[in-house]
Formats: sequence, C-alpha cells, structure tokens
Amino acid sequence: MRRTTPAGLAPAILLALITSAAQSAQAQSNVLPTPRLAVDSTDPVAVMVSQLDLERYKATIKGLTAFGDRRQGTKRNRDAVDWIEAQLRSYGCTNTERITYEFNPPPPAPRPAGGPGGAGQQGARPQGPPVASGGGRPRGVRTRTGVNNDSLRQPDARLRALNAEPSTPGLRQEVYCTKVGTTRPDEMYIIGGHMDGIGWGEAANDDASGSAIVMELARIFSDPSVQTERSIRFVLWNNEETGLNGARAYVDQRAKLQGIEEPKGSGKYPEPKWLGMIQHDMMMFDHGMPNPDGTIPKNQRPEADVNIEFQSNSKMAKQSAELAWFLHGSNAKYATDYPAQVGPHMTNTDSGPFQDLIAAVSLRENERGTQVGSGWDPHWHQPTDLFSTFTDADFRLGLNAAQTTLSGVARLVNAKRVSGAK
Repeated sequence: MRRTTPAGLAPAILLALITSAAQSAQAQSNVLPTPRLAVDSTDPVAVMVSQLDLERYKATIKGLTAFGDRRQGTKRNRDAVDWIEAQLRSYGCTNTERITYEFNPPPPAPRPAGGPGGAGQQGARPQGPPVASGGGRPRGVRTRTGVNNDSLRQPDARLRALNAEPSTPGLRQEVYCTKVGTTRPDEMYIIGGHMDGIGWGEAANDDASGSAIVMELARIFSDPSVQTERSIRFVLWNNEETGLNGARAYVDQRAKLQGIEEPKGSGKYPEPKWLGMIQHDMMMFDHGMPNPDGTIPKNQRPEADVNIEFQSNSKMAKQSAELAWFLHGSNAKYATDYPAQVGPHMTNTDSGPFQDLIAAVSLRENERGTQVGSGWDPHWHQPTDLFSTFTDADFRLGLNAAQTTLSGVARLVNAKRVSGAK
C-alpha cells in the first residue's frame, strides 16, 4: 500500500518523527517485552491467561529438548511420549489415552533419468509469479531451506550421540488427554501440537514450542477450579515431519466415533463431536525477512506477530475463517505483547487432515508457505534448533500464542471458575 505524508506535517517534523520511531523500534528489539494488561479478577478468562508463566513455558520446552530431536521411530521419541503422558497426568489431566498406528514408509523414489537438470527434468517453465505451498505469493529476499541430515553439522557430541539412532518402521503412538465438559461433554475442541522433530538439533522451536503450549493449556484447564461447558482434547501428534501421519491416523480411527455415548445412558462420550481443531507449530522465531546478503536479523523484530492461518481452498473454509478471526479477537483482548495476523494459506501442519471436516486453523511464528518456506527461520530443521539459540523475547512470542489460544478456547467452551476456588 502506498503511504502518503500526513497533511499539515512539515518535512523536518516528519523526519524527526520517523527517526524517533526507528530509534524506539531498535530499542525495543534489544529489551524484553513486558506485560501491559492488568488482570481483571472478575473475568475468569483473564485470570486463566494470567496463569501462563514465561518460566514455566520455557521449562516445558526445556523438558522436551532433553530427548533430542525426538525423531519418530526411535527410543528417544517413545521416551518423550512417556514423559509427556506423565506430565499431563501430573497436571490433573489424568484420563490420558494413546492412538496406536503403523508407519511403514515406502522406499525412496529413484532419481529421474539424467539427474538434476538432465533429461528427466525437462519441461515447460511455469508462467506467472511463483506460488508457495498452500497458496500465496512469496516476496522479497528468499534463502534456501531444507532438512539437515548430516550428523557432523551438529558440533555438540552429546547431542550428536543422542540423535544417532535412526528411525525404524513399525508401530507408533501419540498421547492425548481430555477436559470433560459439564453440560456438553458430547462436544469438544481439539488443541494440538506435534512432538516429533528432525534435523539433528533439539527441535526446540519445531516443535517443542508448540507442544509446550498444548501442555501448558492442559495444565491450566485441568485445574479442578476450572469448569468448562464443552470438552477440550489436548493432543501431542507424532509423525508430523513424515507427512502428518499421526493426525491422519487419529482422523481415520476416531472420526466415525464422534458424539456416540458409550455405554448408552452413561453420559460418557469417548469421542465427542469435533467443533474445531487448533494446531500449534513453530511459535518462537519472527525476526523478519532475510537481509539482502541472506543473513537474518539477530533480535525478535518489534513487529513480530502470531500468524493464524486457515486454508481458503478447504471445504470448511468459511467456518475455519470464523474460528481464525475469533482467535484474532481473543489475542487483541488478552495477549500481552504481540498481535495476531490472519492468513488464508494454512499448509503442512497437523490441522490439514481436519480441514475438510471441521473448522481448522494453525498458529505459527510466520506464514508457513510464503515466509517459513522462503527462509525466514534459519533454524528450521537445522542443528541450531536448540533451546540455547532462543532469547526470552523469542520465548515470549510463543507465550503470546498460548495466551491467544487459551483465551479463545476458554470463551468457546464457556470456562468459569468454581465458586470458592482459590
């Protein structure tokens, strides 16, 4: 959008204002954001949001990174699933269950004849501007992205050894627990994040940052002093990095069970009707577009935001957009530091298998296709995706995503605090 000089401002005054704003922005990038919203003790949603704590959020991420990159099909992945379940139970979300499925990947496809640039790669060059995964047009400076598969690029010998076991085909599991609604236990919202990672790092951002949000929300909603009219399910997906296999297994196994009372007359619904799915994936790094030389700014940018995406080409696009904008409104009211942006190009995330069935959105640090796909996060699937890589400003962006989802879901399920609770 073209910007024009506001009427009545002399050039010298305008220059002074611009300089002052630039200096202020630079200062903000070097200090930690501080919460600016007072807690309204009469608003149960505000009280619940205030229970999100930066140090607790960081500690949950740190706990997940103890299992290295948590690559699916390994002991470190299975150990991480066990640890997550124990944590959920310690929060009071004791009705934990697991989805079990098989993952047997096909052998790698043979390289086309001629190799890169050879006869097998011949064809007409696409016309028009480039289109990113999920839709949308990438713009500006772009850098290479990809998955690191070279163990020697990880300089930490301990972490290199921890991540050394390769994935093997076979059975997989993922854990979930449920906050049961008081008056509508037959309906629920699903809050998800994927716990597996790749790249020979610690998968701190991708996706301990999203998994920690799910776990922290499970902790707060599971407090006995919190009641919800509808149910909430907290799911830590497995096999996201191999093609959303854990989420697809959940849909395949559970979709037909929705809303069925079992046993009849019990008031229990093992699979309540799905009302919406809110996914969290890579929540901490919004340092902006790469510089012309391909480097990334060191500090979290003052304009950092929480990206809420839906897929405009899905069968449930209208309902998904409504959910996205509802969360946007919750961010405006309850998030302390960073705003939200809504986009229509959700892709490559565990809400994908749900997008043609129910309202489905994904929260991220950046737009998945146009920004992450253009190299805005240099730690994506790299050995540098370590807890120590990120600053408190980065962690706070993830915490603001947690505030956004918690407040939105609390409103959707009509959460309230039991009279007389602490």
